[in-house]
Amino acid sequence: MKSIRPIMICMFVIIALGWCGHAGAARLKDIAEINGVRMNQLVGYGLVVGLDGSGDGKKATFTVQSMASMLEKMGVTVDQRDIQVKNVAAVMVTAKLPPFAKRGNRIDVLVSSIGDADNLQGGTLMLTPLKGINGKIYAVAQGPVNTGGFGAGGTGSTVVKNFPTVGRVLSGAIIEREVPNNFSDSDSLQFSLHNPDVNTAVRVVDVINAQFAQPIARAQDAGTIEILIPDQHKGNTIALLASLSVLEVQPDNDAKVVINERTGTVVMGEQVRISTIAIAHGNLSIVVKENFDVSQPLPFSEGQTVVLPNTQINVQEDANQLVVVPNGVSIGDVVNALNALGVTPRDLIAIFQAIKAAGALQADLEVI
Repeated sequence: MKSIRPIMICMFVIIALGWCGHAGAARLKDIAEINGVRMNQLVGYGLVVGLDGSGDGKKATFTVQSMASMLEKMGVTVDQRDIQVKNVAAVMVTAKLPPFAKRGNRIDVLVSSIGDADNLQGGTLMLTPLKGINGKIYAVAQGPVNTGGFGAGGTGSTVVKNFPTVGRVLSGAIIEREVPNNFSDSDSLQFSLHNPDVNTAVRVVDVINAQFAQPIARAQDAGTIEILIPDQHKGNTIALLASLSVLEVQPDNDAKVVINERTGTVVMGEQVRISTIAIAHGNLSIVVKENFDVSQPLPFSEGQTVVLPNTQINVQEDANQLVVVPNGVSIGDVVNALNALGVTPRDLIAIFQAIKAAGALQADLEVI
C-alpha cells in the first residue's frame, strides 16, 4: 500500500500537467478543414406570387416576360401587355448545399427581390430550380416566404422593420442531385489550415503522429497537412475523420494589431510586443462661442441700433505625463500602460500608428 500512494501522486501530477499543456488549445476541426469537404453555392431565378399589391410594377419588364413564359408552359397563351404584375415579384434564390447532402434532404433558401417590389411578406415562391457553378440543377425550391419584418405606409409616411424585400423559405428546397466524393477509395486525406502558419502545421503533424504512434502525417506546406490512411481505417474513413477532428492543437498566430478608424475599434493579438519607448499623449480642445450683443441708442439721440459680435475662445489641454513602456512587455502590460494615459480607443489608433512609425511596434499594423 505504501508503494501505491507515490505512484498515484505521480499520476495526478502528470494529468494536471497535461491539462495545463492544453490550455488555449483548439480542436483540429475548428482550425482546419478537409479538402473536398465544403459548402457549394446554388442560385436560381424565380417568381414570388400572392403579394398584396407590393410586387413589381410595369417597369420591371423581366417580371412580365417571366409571367408570360410560365403561363405558356402551363398551356395558357397570354399577351404580355395584358399581364398585371403588382402581386408578383421577380427574385433571386440562393442556397448552400452542405457536404454529404443526399437526395431528398431539405435545405433553407434565401429569396431576394431584384425588381421594384416593396414587400415580399405573405408571398409564395414558385417552383425554382437551383443550379451550381457547372450549370447543373442540384435542388428545387418552393414554399411560403418568411421576411421577419413588415412594411406599411401611406402618402405622407411609411414604417419599415428589417428588410421586407428579403426573406427565407425554411426547408424550402429539396436536393435532387448529390455531390460525389471518393473518401472510401482514397489513400490519403488533406487538411487545409484556416490561417496558414509553419508552427501550427508542425504542431498538427506532431499531434496526429503521436495519436496514432506512427508517422502518417506530414506538412506539405504551411497550410496543408497530408495524412496517409492507416490500413485499419481503409474503407472506414469517416471513423478516422471523427478521431482526427477532435484532436487538440495549440495554434500559433502572427503578432498583429488591427485598427478600424471608422468605428474606433482596436484589436491586439497575444504576440504583440513593444520595444522600450516613452509615450505622451494629450488632447487639445478649442471651443469658439459666438454671441451677438445689441447696442440700443438712448431715446431722442438720433442714434442707430448696432449689432456687435462677442467672441469667446476657451482653450483646454490635458496635462498627461510621459509614460515609459519597457522592452518586450506582454499585451496586458501594453494595455495597462496605455490606460495610464487615459486614452480612448480612437486615441489608441493614433498612438499605435506613431509607435509603428518609430519602429518600436514588433507586430504588423493592419488598417481596415
